[in-house]
Amino acid sequence: MTYQVTDEDINKILNAKGEVRGVVFKTDRRFIYDKAGEEGIKKVEEELEKMNCPFNYEEEADNMSFYPIGMRALSIIAISKAFNLSKEEIAQMGKNAPKFSLMIKFFMRYFLSAEKIMEKAGEMWEKHYSSGRLEPVEMNIEERFIKARLYDIDLHPILCDYLIGYFSSVIKMGVGEETKGEELACVHKGDEYHEFLIKW
Repeated sequence: MTYQVTDEDINKILNAKGEVRGVVFKTDRRFIYDKAGEEGIKKVEEELEKMNCPFNYEEEADNMSFYPIGMRALSIIAISKAFNLSKEEIAQMGKNAPKFSLMIKFFMRYFLSAEKIMEKAGEMWEKHYSSGRLEPVEMNIEERFIKARLYDIDLHPILCDYLIGYFSSVIKMGVGEETKGEELACVHKGDEYHEFLIKW
C-alpha cells in the first residue's frame, strides 16, 4: 500500500509555510540506507524526481540548516513509494528516528522523564520546525498516558502516521517502557488540530 498523492497535493505541500531542520533528512537517509543501502537512497531520490522535488540526501541535508517544511512530508512519501510501506511501517520509521537524532539525544540528556518531556515538548518541536505548535494537553502517570496537540500543520496524513511513531519513541525514552500511540484528532479529517495519545 502506498499513500495517494496528486500533483495538487504536491503543490500544496511545497507551498506550505515554514521550515524544517536538515537533521530530519539525515534520519531519513539513515532509515533508507539501513533498509536498502545506496541503491535504496537512489530509488527514493528517483521518486522525489518524479514528483518534481529533486533532493540529494548526501549533498543537501545539513543537520542545522533549514529547508522548506513541505520537503519533510515529501521525503516520507517518496520513501513510502520506493518501498511500498504501510501505515504501520511509516509509524515504525518514525519510532526509529529519535534514536539517530542528535538534537533529541541532546534534549534527552537533560529531560529524561515523562514530566520533563511534556514540559519541554513545545521547545523540542521548535528546535526542529519553524511552524506548527506542539502543546501538552494531559498526562496521567497512574493511568499511563500522555496527550498532546499539534496546531497549524497541514501537510499530508503520512506525517501524522510518522509522528505517532516518533512521539511514541520519545516518550519511551522518558518512561523506560514500551509505548503505543494513536491520533485522536486530525486536521485531515476536519479537526482544528492533531491530537496524539501515547500509552505505556
